[in-house]
Amino acid sequence: MAEEVGEEERNRIPGPVCKGKWKNKERIRIFSSRGINFRTRHLMQDLRRLMPPSKAGTKMDGKDMLFVINGVCEMKNCDKCIYFEAKKKQDLYMWLSNSPHGPSAKFLVENIHTLAELKMTGNCLKGSRPLLSFDPESPHYALLEELLFQIFSIPLYHSKSQPLVDHVFTFTILDIRMWFQNFQTIEEDAALVEIGPRFVLNLIKIFQRSFGGPTLYENPHYQSPNMHRRVICSITAAKYKEKQQVKDVQKMKKKEPKTALPHDPTTEVFVVTAEEKPIEIQWVKPQPEVDLKAKKKRVYKRQRKMKQKMNSGKKK
Repeated sequence: MAEEVGEEERNRIPGPVCKGKWKNKERIRIFSSRGINFRTRHLMQDLRRLMPPSKAGTKMDGKDMLFVINGVCEMKNCDKCIYFEAKKKQDLYMWLSNSPHGPSAKFLVENIHTLAELKMTGNCLKGSRPLLSFDPESPHYALLEELLFQIFSIPLYHSKSQPLVDHVFTFTILDIRMWFQNFQTIEEDAALVEIGPRFVLNLIKIFQRSFGGPTLYENPHYQSPNMHRRVICSITAAKYKEKQQVKDVQKMKKKEPKTALPHDPTTEVFVVTAEEKPIEIQWVKPQPEVDLKAKKKRVYKRQRKMKQKMNSGKKK
């Protein structure tokens, strides 16, 4: 009997690794507005790969109001939302919302680097659950930390997730901005190797409702991209105006009459007067100079003529 039981255990197919139930059935909708560039599209694809509970959606028209997103999320059975809003085809904003009751936060996305662009050496299993690491020195971001935890965490026993924890999502506060990075955890020496993507979130406002409502927090250090570009243009214009002013001053100095300097007696110390030579008057006409070359030519011409006459006389 013991041998038969041993053979049955060897031939038995092992069951699934996790036998628990998927209780936290929250879904995340990741989509964007029209007018995004290729880098934003690749960033959305990277986030969908890293987050199995996410769902893709069609692009929204920029003319639609933001509160329409709550109805779209409700129709698709999504509790959380990540919405990328593009403006002027160069500015990108990210909305993180807990639909439909809130709260929600609006960020300006800067310095985007996707998985294909970074080409890092780190790697992780597709669908594995990540650890979330937040900056401990930011107590005033407690509400934002809870919102990020609910959106970026993968529920336990999710149908598309893997029972492994092999990477870390880090949210670090630096220069009044939040830096998002994805690292692989190596079991041998507990080292971290960056995988990607990587981007920077500049907080603008936190609202009480989803995509609107009373403002709970407003970043006093935030500067809009339009204002930033305006400051840069004003700096360059100031440099150009300064150069033009310098040129105008130089032209004015050239046009001004030169001031007569007082007589300096020391300037005549080293001046030496030349001696006056006596004037000679020639009463006799000077003889013309003889040109020897011309004289020789005349002699040669005479000799040729004489030879020609002698030769003509002999022939006769």
